[in-house]
Amino acid sequence: MVIKNDPTLLFTNAGMNQFKDYFLGNRVPEFPRVADTQKCLRVSGKHNDLEEVGVDTYHHTMFEMLGNWSFGDYFKAEAIAWSWELLTDVYKLDKNRLYVTVFEGDKKEGLPPSHIALREWQKLIAEDHIVYGNKKDNFWEMGDTGPCGPCSEIHVDMRSDDERAVVKGRDLVNKDHPQVIEIWNNVFMQYNRLKDGSLQPLPANHVDTGMGFERLVRVIQGKQSNYDTDVFTGTIAAVETITGKKYDYSDSKQAIAFRVLADHIRTIAFTIADGQLPGNTGAGYVIRRILRRAVRYYYTYLDYKQPLLFQLMPLLAKQFETVFPELIAQLDFVSRVTKEEEEGFLRTVDKGLLMLNEASENITGEEAFKLYDTYGFPLDLTILVATDKGLTVDEVGFNAEMQQQKNRSKSAAVVDTEDWVLVHEGSAIFVGYNNLETTTKVIKYRKVKAKGVEGYQIILAETPFYAESGGQIGDKGQLTVGNSKLTVSDTKKENNLTIHFVETLPADIDMAADVFAKVDATKRKHTSSNHSSTHLLHAALRQVLGNHVAQKGSLVNDAQLRFDFSHFSKVTDEEIAQIETIVNQKIRANIPVVIKEMHKDEAVALGAMALFGEKYGDIVRVVIMDANYSIELCGGTHIGSTGELGFFKIKHETAVAAGVRRIEAVSGNAAEDYINQQLQQLTDVKLAFNNPKELIKVIENSITENKELKKKIESFEAKQLLTIKANLITQITIVNGISFIGAVLDIGNADGLKKLAGELVVNAEVVVLAAN
Repeated sequence: MVIKNDPTLLFTNAGMNQFKDYFLGNRVPEFPRVADTQKCLRVSGKHNDLEEVGVDTYHHTMFEMLGNWSFGDYFKAEAIAWSWELLTDVYKLDKNRLYVTVFEGDKKEGLPPSHIALREWQKLIAEDHIVYGNKKDNFWEMGDTGPCGPCSEIHVDMRSDDERAVVKGRDLVNKDHPQVIEIWNNVFMQYNRLKDGSLQPLPANHVDTGMGFERLVRVIQGKQSNYDTDVFTGTIAAVETITGKKYDYSDSKQAIAFRVLADHIRTIAFTIADGQLPGNTGAGYVIRRILRRAVRYYYTYLDYKQPLLFQLMPLLAKQFETVFPELIAQLDFVSRVTKEEEEGFLRTVDKGLLMLNEASENITGEEAFKLYDTYGFPLDLTILVATDKGLTVDEVGFNAEMQQQKNRSKSAAVVDTEDWVLVHEGSAIFVGYNNLETTTKVIKYRKVKAKGVEGYQIILAETPFYAESGGQIGDKGQLTVGNSKLTVSDTKKENNLTIHFVETLPADIDMAADVFAKVDATKRKHTSSNHSSTHLLHAALRQVLGNHVAQKGSLVNDAQLRFDFSHFSKVTDEEIAQIETIVNQKIRANIPVVIKEMHKDEAVALGAMALFGEKYGDIVRVVIMDANYSIELCGGTHIGSTGELGFFKIKHETAVAAGVRRIEAVSGNAAEDYINQQLQQLTDVKLAFNNPKELIKVIENSITENKELKKKIESFEAKQLLTIKANLITQITIVNGISFIGAVLDIGNADGLKKLAGELVVNAEVVVLAAN
C-alpha cells in the first residue's frame, strides 16, 4: 500500500496504481489479462474518504479493491458481460435491484457518448435501470494528469420493498444514499490527460475494473451496513468487550466511534506492516493522524482512557492470516509500535486537558489551533472541554489558521510538471551494474518547476546511472550532448522510468544527438561501499540482538550509511562493540560479494532476506556475503569483496520511532577520518588538562570539584537572598492604600529573583523587582 516509486502518490489509492506503467506504455505486461485484490488507502489528495469514515456506513480508509484488467486485450463488450455474469449468475444478486450508469459524453471535451457500453447493457438489463452519467460521475481520472477514460458503474438498491415502491432506485444513483451504492466500476482507459488539460489517445485501449470487497460482502450477506458484515463484526465485538460499551447501529457519536475503530485499525496495522511508521511528515503523518483520530474517538465517546488499538491487533492478524500473512508475521512489532503511539498521544491529550482546565477565558482560534498543531489536541475535544467549563471556542478563527497552514503546505509541495517531449522511441534500460559510462540516446525529456526552481528531467535509452531505490541514493555525474555538458544532480525512479535531473538545457542543444552518459565514479564507489556495509551490519545486528531485527528503512550515500531496524530497547555499548567486531572481522576476511539472479522461490529456499513493502518479481537479484552470514534480495550497487571496505565504525545509535532504532555508521576512508577526528578531540582534551597520565580520573575529579563549588555558590546565594528579603520587608510603602515593594537588586541569578518575588507577595500586595 505504501508507494515507493511514484512521487504523485503517498499510498496505493486504486487498483490501477501498480499497472500505470502498462497503461502509459512504459512497460510491457507479462500477461494481457489479470485479476487481483489490492489493499487501497483513500486518506489523502483527490481520493480522500477520511472524514466520511465511520460517519456513514460504506466508506473506508482501507479497503480491498477487487479488479480484473485487460492490457490492450478485451474491451467494453467483454468487460460488461463478465461483470454482469459474475454478479447475477455466480453471486446471485437480484437483477431487479441493480442499476448501471453509462457516460453521456461531454461536448466541451469533445468526448462522445459511450454507445458501445449502452448497447451492451441494453442486451442485459431493462432500459429504466440504465442511468446516463456526466463527466463528474462517469469519466474516471486518477488525478490532474495521467490515464483516464469513460466508465460504467453498477449500483445496487438495498432498500426495503416498501421504500423502493415509493422512490425508484434510478433516482438515487450517485446521490450518496446509504442504501443505494456503487459496487462495481468498469473503467475503459482510452486517454492520457496532459498537462495542458487536453486528452491524448493511449497507445492501446485497456480495461480497469474495480469492485469494493467490503461493499460486495455487504450485498451478498444482505446487510444494511458494511460494518454489519463478518469483515467487521469481530472487531466491533472486541471493542465492546474491552470498553464495556455496546454498539447500537445508530448515528450516535458512540456508534460512530465503534465504526471508526473497526475501520482505522486495519489501516494502521497494514501500513505499519508495509513499512510505513507513524511520523511527522508525508505518509507517516497521514498514518499518525488516522491513529490519533481513532484514539480521539475512543477517548471521547467510549470513555476509554488507555491504549486500546494495540489490543485489537491479534484478532485482526488472525482474521487475515491466510490472505495477508504479513500482519501475523510482524504482529509483535506492529502491536508495540501502535501501543507506544497511543501512549504518546494520550499523554498529549492529558497535557492539553490540563491547559484547557486552567483556561478562564474563551478560547481564541489561534489558541485552539496551537493546541491542535503543536500538541496534536483535536478541535472537537477542545470544544467539548470548553463547553463543560462554560467557555466558547472561535471555530472560524481556528479554520482560518488551518487554511493558512494548508496553503503554506500546498505551496511548498507544488511541483509544476510539463508534458514529456518525445525524441526517440525505445525503452529505458539500466546498464550501470557493470558500466559507469555509455553512449546512448534521449528517449524523452520535460521541464519541471519545484519551489520556484526550474529544471529538466531526462529519460535515456540506456543509462549507467543508478536511480534512488532501496535506501541507496541516485547517482550523480554528467551527460555530454555535442558541445554541451549537463550536470546530473540526481537520479530517481518514477513509474519504472530512470529520471536524470539536470538544471538547464542550452538553447542550441540537439536533444536528438548521441549522449555520452558518465557516472561520478568516486561517489558511486563510496556509496557502494556503504551499501555493502549495511548488509554486513544487518546480519551482525540479527546475530547479536536476535532474529526479530528487521530492516525498517535505510539511507546509503557516499558519506555514510543510516540503518533503521526493529528493536525495542537501546542497543548497549557492549552490544555496539560486538556488532562492530563482527562486521570488521567479515571485512578482514575479504569475503567475495557474490551477486546472482534466480527465481524468487530459490532465493527464499537459500534463506535470503526480503524487505516487507518492496516489490519483487519472479526473478530476483541476490547479494551474498558468505552464504552462512548474509544473503539478501537487493537491487543496489556493491563492491567486489568485503576487504574493499577497509574499516567500519558506528557513530550513533538512537531511537527514531516506537520500536525502531537507528544506527549511523561509516566505512572505508570515512571511517578512518571519523576515528582520527575522535582521537584529535581526545588529544585536545588531554592538552586542556595538561596531559595527565590518568585522564579519566582527572576529569572525574574536576566534575566532583565543580559540583562542590556549585553547592557552595547556591548556599551563599540563598543566604544573600535572606538578607535582601529582610531588608526589603523594612522598606514596604503604602501607595493609595496598597502595600508595595519595589527595588533594583544586584542579583545575577534570574531564578533567585523569581523566588524572592514569590516569597515577598506574602508581605506586600504588589511586588516589583528588577536585577542588574
